[in-house]
Amino acid sequence: MKYVIMFTSTPELDDAVPPERAQEVYTRVYQWFQEHDAKISDGGAELQPVHTATTVTHGSDGPVVADGPFSEAKEVIGGFSVLDVADLDEAIAIVRTWPMLDLPGTSVEIRPMVTDYSQFEQ
Repeated sequence: MKYVIMFTSTPELDDAVPPERAQEVYTRVYQWFQEHDAKISDGGAELQPVHTATTVTHGSDGPVVADGPFSEAKEVIGGFSVLDVADLDEAIAIVRTWPMLDLPGTSVEIRPMVTDYSQFEQ
């Protein structure tokens, strides 16, 4: 199953994180991409409807999983990747380790991709 993961944060995040902390987190982000390289590719495709989204966001006791979209106009999508995994549970397990989730105001939306257009054939 393929999922698009969209990395979001609030515009205020850049001003709130000291440069040393940002560098440490970005080093972990680079390592995260290396660790999951076999399951991640960049690219775009049509997304399934927004009601199919699952969001993993910063919580006071660690990452929190919620049904539905979380991204709103006040947030910025900083980038995206495509995960090719067995199912949503595997996608969530990988996204829960996203280093930026250690920072308040960050989240990752997980949305299934439309990969089979045969359902639209008449």
